[in-house]
Amino acid sequence: MSIRSGLFKLLGLCLLAGVLVAGILFPVTGAAGVVANQASDTVDSMSTDLAEEPPPLITTLTDRDGKPIATLYDQYRIPTAPDEISEAMKWAMISVEDRRFYDHHGVDWKGTLRAAITNTSGGDTQGASTLTQQYVKNYLINVTHRGDTLGQQKAQEVSIARKLKEAQIAIQLETKMTKEEILTGYLNVVEFSRQIYGVGAAARAYFNTEASKLTVPQAALLAGMVNNPAVLDPWNNPEGAKKRRNFVLDKMVENRKLDPEDAERIKEEPLGVLPGGPNKPASTCISAKPAYGFFCQYVEDYLIDLGMDKDDLYTGGYTIRTTMDSKATEVAKDAVEKEVSKTEPNVANTLSLVKPGKDRHEVVALVANKDYGTDKEAGQASQGLPYDVFNVTGAGSSYKIFTAAATLEQRKYGIFDTVPVPNFHVSPVFNWGGEHCPTRPSGIRTYCVKNASDGGDTSMSLQDALAKSPNTTFVILEEEVGMKAVVEMASKLGLRKTMASRPADGNVPDPDHERPEYSMNQIEFYGPNELAPQGRGMFTLGASPVSGLEMANVAATIMSGGVWCPPTPILEVINRGGKEFPVKDKPCEQVVPEGLANTLAVGLSKDTAPGGTAYNAASSAGWDRPMLGKTGTTQFQGSATFVGATPQLAGAAMIFRPDLPHGGLVDGGPGNVHATSYGNSNMFGGKTPARTWFRAMKPIMEGLPKKPLPEPDPHYAKVR
Repeated sequence: MSIRSGLFKLLGLCLLAGVLVAGILFPVTGAAGVVANQASDTVDSMSTDLAEEPPPLITTLTDRDGKPIATLYDQYRIPTAPDEISEAMKWAMISVEDRRFYDHHGVDWKGTLRAAITNTSGGDTQGASTLTQQYVKNYLINVTHRGDTLGQQKAQEVSIARKLKEAQIAIQLETKMTKEEILTGYLNVVEFSRQIYGVGAAARAYFNTEASKLTVPQAALLAGMVNNPAVLDPWNNPEGAKKRRNFVLDKMVENRKLDPEDAERIKEEPLGVLPGGPNKPASTCISAKPAYGFFCQYVEDYLIDLGMDKDDLYTGGYTIRTTMDSKATEVAKDAVEKEVSKTEPNVANTLSLVKPGKDRHEVVALVANKDYGTDKEAGQASQGLPYDVFNVTGAGSSYKIFTAAATLEQRKYGIFDTVPVPNFHVSPVFNWGGEHCPTRPSGIRTYCVKNASDGGDTSMSLQDALAKSPNTTFVILEEEVGMKAVVEMASKLGLRKTMASRPADGNVPDPDHERPEYSMNQIEFYGPNELAPQGRGMFTLGASPVSGLEMANVAATIMSGGVWCPPTPILEVINRGGKEFPVKDKPCEQVVPEGLANTLAVGLSKDTAPGGTAYNAASSAGWDRPMLGKTGTTQFQGSATFVGATPQLAGAAMIFRPDLPHGGLVDGGPGNVHATSYGNSNMFGGKTPARTWFRAMKPIMEGLPKKPLPEPDPHYAKVR
């Protein structure tokens, strides 16, 4: 740089000083006055920000008992008060960044002129920014313009205009805050790399200690890092970090805050940071404890669906007490993994548990054999397997619950009335059946369905039909009540997102019996060993995408006397000020008469009795509690479900192929389940799903009273 250009820069700095003094001490007019007044407006705005827009904090999720289960944050920060920061930390920072901090009033004119002269003479470049100015700049970068790349660039641009604005704010800030407040504010807002901000978080992350206990060598390392946090990261660049730490020690000696002998001794010491990287909590649900990851993500999704801004969730410093039962979740996680290995490719085994109630349906556990994460090879999945609409092949005959409910609602049959059970049925209503179905004169193929096995009863009670699950019976019932009534019943009882996520052309069929696009594209069985790849099953056979959590909530609705409530994961949300943040759940609804729900619960009570599809699983588990239950299996056994509930807890266990849905599943017993090709599968809802459900529910329910099911309502018991 030439002497001439250096003189021009020095002249500019002198003019800067004059403008700043004029803008503070005297009324001014003209261009300089406009700049000063604009800067004054900015400092007033920033002062307001300091009071009303505190730095981002971490949000903590806890279980229902207040035990932390996950953290969400953009910046890891632990706020610290002035008396919670060691003197060593304060003097290390002052010594290296602003040794005349206690002498100036926001701008160090002596340092500014020295820097200008040094820069013009070819020496080391020096910024000459005071800690107050750095506080302003870091606050603008890390708080005001966080996430705003253009704003952050403007807060760091090399220009007289930016320096003028920064200096003006710094000078006025010193009239509003004490030196201790400014120093503490700076130490709370400054970055230390790896999403670590503020000395409180840095002390914990780097040394597993508190800011008040930081020693001289620890403080020197942290103070040196703020110059360039990414480059001076002690794990990535230990030599550079050590060199910078030792430079800080020398500055502390120059500032008479450290004896030379102590400095030389400390220089020989290792950095002392924790081995392997920083000690800090996970910043997203992906890194939460394996059993808790899916529940954490459901909380996030749920709050955002209710209108909370995601950025606010990650920066607001909330404490969110969830409905999660840690013990139940651990037991459920163990159950799903014992049945299906987490590393088994393309097999998801999930369990969703919901607490029934007439004023709330609290989600108790959401688990899968997979851990929540992005590493498939390690047995992780990032989709919301236990709660999202992700089982694309469906819940199978579990959907017969909705057909039975619609039948009771219209009083076509009572739960104890006799219903037809033909072995083979050609539908006079629905079209597009299997390859053995006759063709109508119009050329449209009929819909036909056959039960899983030949022979057997030709009639039985509706209650027994729910337990034994003959396909023909429920297709006939769906014809009588109409598919629209069955679909609407599914939505009322709990499949809200499931119904909303159906394809655009997935409409309920019109009365003219056109092809039912939203009827399912598969049936459970066409015959004992004969599958119908071209068969088009009805809604009642349940081969559409479905949410396991919503199926669990269906059972909770029935067990709550027909009261639907949203499956909520939230007990309370407390903001950083200790006040409750309102969470407005959707209101509960009485979706079917209580008598109907109670009668349906009784109708579903024989699935675990001899002859029921879940009997073997229940018997093997030693289950002896009253409950409702329903199994379901889709065509080719590509997915299967067991839905069940006691008066205290409802749940849905579901197994499916999350990646390549086409194909089947083989159940070779607990721990020996895998995906397979068409025609080689043997999965049923009474196998892996039912075993998972009882394996978890038996210990979870241990110690709770054996409550009976409600009494059936005569209005829905027998109508014929």
